[in-house]
Amino acid sequence: MAALDAKIDDLYKLPLGEFTGARNALAKSLSKDDAKIVKALEKPTVVPWAVNQVYWRARSTYDRLMKSGEKLRTAQIAALEGRKADVREASEAHRRAIADAVAEGERLSAEAGARPGTDALARTFESLSLATSAPKAPGRLTDALQPAGFEALAGLGNLELRTQNSKLKPALGLAPKHVERQTANGEPRTTAAAKAAALAAEREAAREAAEKKKHEAAVKAAEEALARVEAAERKARETWERAHDDLLAARQALTDLRRSRFRSS
Repeated sequence: MAALDAKIDDLYKLPLGEFTGARNALAKSLSKDDAKIVKALEKPTVVPWAVNQVYWRARSTYDRLMKSGEKLRTAQIAALEGRKADVREASEAHRRAIADAVAEGERLSAEAGARPGTDALARTFESLSLATSAPKAPGRLTDALQPAGFEALAGLGNLELRTQNSKLKPALGLAPKHVERQTANGEPRTTAAAKAAALAAEREAAREAAEKKKHEAAVKAAEEALARVEAAERKARETWERAHDDLLAARQALTDLRRSRFRSS
């Protein structure tokens, strides 16, 4: 499998226009099972292709970016938890690392005649470096990415959970107990304040339950919409890949014809 991984890595190091032909040729040279894996490999669009080139050909720039993203995540989480952290310095260092990676990506792309969008390239580098886990197969990115924002930071979910639990304690009967007055025969008597507090807790719990139900419905609808869009995107990608290969072939055919005419004259 290591040998196959190395061959797959070599595909993603190639100029973008050579990917499909090289992938198909590699698949033909492999066993049935390995060929199936290779045939399923997606051709990158120009932005992720440029990011891959930085990984393969400018590794120090790529590694510096990933480390700066990790430091920024750590600083942001520390600040959210009330611990001392220099978020500003970490943010500035991360911006510099992104700018360096973008410049390197554009330089390597220009050498191959490709033109990735600067903004899309920056967003993809930002998203990669702020992800809570490293990509399973670095250097094989096929799609441009979008930064997920603060909610994607590791540990932030735990902070949110602790906050929610603190709100739910009154509704669960975990809040500090009210001091109850005694009746004449020594039996406890719930005060009006305690009753009001219990009623308020019940209303808050009901409100949060309704909001949770509404949120879950919205999430389900969004997941269904995402599934539809992903299916459409896969179809569009296949169409784009065929069209892109046809475009490259047409350009090459025109170039060959022009050169042939020049030689004959």
